Amino acid sequence: MAYDLIVVGSGPGGYVAAIRAAQLGMKVAVVERESLGGICLNWGCIPTKALLKSAQVFEYISHAADYGIEVSEATPDFGKMIGRSRGVADGMSKGINFLFRKNKIEVLTGNGKLVRGKKVEVTDENGKATTYDAEHIIVATGARARALPNLPIDGEKVIGYRKAMTLEKQPKRMVVVGAGAIGVEFAYFYSSIGTEVTIVEFLEQGLVPREDPDVSKELTKIYKKKGIKTLANTSVEKVDTSGDTLKVTARNRKTGKEEVIECDIVLSAAGIAPNTENIGLEDLGIETDRGIIQVDDMYKTNVPGIYAIGDVVPGPALAHVASAEGIICVENIAGLKPKPLDYGNIPGCTYCSPEVASVGMTEAEAREKGYEIKVGKFPFSASGKASAAGAKEGFVKVIFDAKYGEWLGAHMIGTNVTEMIAEVVAARNLETTGHEIIKTVHPHPTMSEAVMEATAAAYDEVIHL
Repeated sequence: MAYDLIVVGSGPGGYVAAIRAAQLGMKVAVVERESLGGICLNWGCIPTKALLKSAQVFEYISHAADYGIEVSEATPDFGKMIGRSRGVADGMSKGINFLFRKNKIEVLTGNGKLVRGKKVEVTDENGKATTYDAEHIIVATGARARALPNLPIDGEKVIGYRKAMTLEKQPKRMVVVGAGAIGVEFAYFYSSIGTEVTIVEFLEQGLVPREDPDVSKELTKIYKKKGIKTLANTSVEKVDTSGDTLKVTARNRKTGKEEVIECDIVLSAAGIAPNTENIGLEDLGIETDRGIIQVDDMYKTNVPGIYAIGDVVPGPALAHVASAEGIICVENIAGLKPKPLDYGNIPGCTYCSPEVASVGMTEAEAREKGYEIKVGKFPFSASGKASAAGAKEGFVKVIFDAKYGEWLGAHMIGTNVTEMIAEVVAARNLETTGHEIIKTVHPHPTMSEAVMEATAAAYDEVIHL
């Protein structure tokens, strides 16, 4: 059978690309070996947020007295939290199935492999292979947890993020290796329900090391209050899994001092690796660099008719980036001439508590690039809505070019900041200046007022500080 487009992978890049292509009149099929929605809907973005919400609700109940409510006792049920998370993921996957039926997209179940002549070979669970033709093929196979040389994942004692969402029993002590988004989110979840958590991060900055250092310092301070221990600038040398208790040897990269941490389980959260092996790239001569498929700004590979999007191509490995790339890719195929994606204006969000959100340059990056800058910072402790909500931790920090008023970056930590960052992304896309933000009336009382107040602080016009 022949199609206009076959998409290999149904994650947030693949399924969005498929639906947009169908809307544009193409005959579309999607190859998927597991559940529709890929890692994001089934094992990443969605189910982790369900777990984090359970942890947040438990924290609310535990601190009910702060809001004038007496609650006799609250006990987390680990199994039911895990069950709710899986239920949410299953519901979302079924939603993709509905959208595919609505848009007349065919699902080809099995492992997909590219074959010469614009063909995809799909092998089902019984080993039966069927070959399909397509005028265009998009590779959207996503990524998996990256295993460190000193930390092989066995799925039992040393686990990845998938296993962390389906553990049968809550561990008493956990070591999380990696302090990026995945690491700090799971650290918050497990710590909030009573697990003793230690985070080990290789980079010197510590928690969320890719964020602005001010955000990292604030999150470290808050996590310390929660009882989460952080070892920054530290490497994991080895893990002894021979006994009932795991022994993690961690070495400080500055002093060379080693310490042994005992725990019940180790979560490896040290990044991801693209799923580009055994899918026919070498057979077709598709250019890669360390497993990453090389593409142009419309996601064409060096082989005509073959495209790639999402975690298998250069750029930030984020669900919303994959979706945007998928739309641009199919709109270009359809001849609509879309604009290339602006990778300098991609929001990053981390859903721990408090949340972290950012877009654009950090203060240090702006200075390194030679900008004369104006920096404003507004703490949520000065926000009326934050005080009323009992959410005074964190701040909004903004960076502007002093010469032209260009909004260079914004960095937030606090309750619901992942919902607030889109204002900055839209404003930057419209080339909005700092003065225009100050004159934009923000509703009161809201957490979003902090964006306006931080901007006013950058221009020495802040009222509430």
